[in-house]
Formats: sequence, C-alpha cells, structure tokens
Amino acid sequence: MLVPTVVLSGIGLLSGLGLALAARAFAVETDPRQDRITEALPGANCGGCGYAGCGDFAGAVVRGDAKPDGCPVCDQETRRLVASIVGLTVQDRAPQVALILCQGGDDVAAKKYRYNGLASCASAALLGGGDKACGAGCLGLGDCQRACAFGAVEMTPSGVARIIPARCTACGQCVAACPKDLIKLVPAEATIHVLCSNHDRGPAAKKACAVACLGCKKCEKSFAEDPRIKVADFLAYIDYEHAPDDPALAALCPTGSLVYRGAAAPAAERTSS
Repeated sequence: MLVPTVVLSGIGLLSGLGLALAARAFAVETDPRQDRITEALPGANCGGCGYAGCGDFAGAVVRGDAKPDGCPVCDQETRRLVASIVGLTVQDRAPQVALILCQGGDDVAAKKYRYNGLASCASAALLGGGDKACGAGCLGLGDCQRACAFGAVEMTPSGVARIIPARCTACGQCVAACPKDLIKLVPAEATIHVLCSNHDRGPAAKKACAVACLGCKKCEKSFAEDPRIKVADFLAYIDYEHAPDDPALAALCPTGSLVYRGAAAPAAERTSS
C-alpha cells in the first residue's frame, strides 16, 4: 500500500507543479485601470452597454473599444470618473427614462381573438401581430418585465406594461425586448407624453382602443407657429428637444392618449436608491 500511495502522491505533486508553471507562462496581465473602472461601475451587469457585464465593458473602455460614458446605468459623476481613469473627458447628458407608448389594457382595447399560447409577447406577435385589435398595442405578456434587471417594469391588472420611473436606469433592455417597438427612452424631465403608437385613421383607431390617438391635431394646433407636438401619419409625437410642460395640454386630447406625468427622479437619485 505504501508504494502506490507514494507514486500517486508524486504524480499529484508533479501535476500541480505543471499546472502552476502553465498558469504562470500563459497568464494574461490585466491593466490595473480595468479593475478601477470595474469598481467604479454600478455592478449591475445588465448588458445595457452592449457587453457581457461590467468587467467586460471596463476592459473595452481601457482598450478604446467603448466610450467611457457607454454605461447607461451610471450617473454623471461615475461617467466622469470612468473617463478620468483613462485620461478622457465626457460631456454631461440629460438623464433618460423608459416610456411605454401604450395604455391599451384589456379594459379599453378590443381583442380580435383569444390567445392561448406561450406567455411571451414575441411568440404572440407571430400570430397575426397578437390578439389586440390594435396592431400596435401592448400584448401584456411581460417580455419587457423579464428583461429588466432593476424591477422597473410592472404589469398592470388590465394587462399592459408600465414603467416605474424611480427604478428605471434607462439601460434599454426593455426597449430591445418589446416586439412591438412600444418602448422608448425619453428625457426624464419631460412631463407631457403621447402614450399611443397607432397609425390608423381616427375611426379605426378608436374602434380598436378607447384611448388611441385620433390624429385630430388639437394638441398640435395649440402651439400655433411653434408646435412642440406634431401629428404625422395620424399619430401625435412629442418634440422632446423642446418638450412642452403645461398640464392643461392633456385636457385637449379627446381620448386621453396625451397625458401629463411628473418628471422622473434624476439619474443620480435612481441609481443610489
């Protein structure tokens, strides 16, 4: 018994030494700046930057493959810190928040058939665009909710998704997850929004959803020669570069697709909460 034990121990020792030498020979040195950037980042590993995680993004910044302000979850102070680590500067930018451009829950939106399949918007959309009579309506099966790593998307009792602004980091994962392209990133300070994506003419849009935009142009005409809300292809759009902020505008909309909401919390508050 002694001889086999000694032989096996020797083999184990030699194998260990071989692995140690191989690890030293093939070791890849990490730029210390990458570790500093990784420590500075929020550590959400949400993929909103387009990389696998915070460490991967930090390496890309050090190599020059990614911009130091490429993390959508970071606040302004962190973006400046990341840039300073690699000897660069970045411009401050206005914080954003995700917005779902639909209010068509089951209580106001008509159905064209009963869907009984996989609980996925992407799957449901393959069957004639989904069960909603409005071809642009939220299917309410939660793909955006599952994609959000921050719990910033909730499903309402009526079966339509809604963003919780205080939790949203504008990472964009919900935007990519929606097969209907209903989610946009908008300035967090904006308060007036058109929560509809239907391009049908007024009567058809109203038949499909009680809160659809009719393209009536009442909101657009209220601005005379300087419209901050424009109607194109029977749908109103907010000019977020010159966003309106008068709550009275919402009262002009005959269906309620134009809404007023208080400004979302600044990015610094959202990421620190």
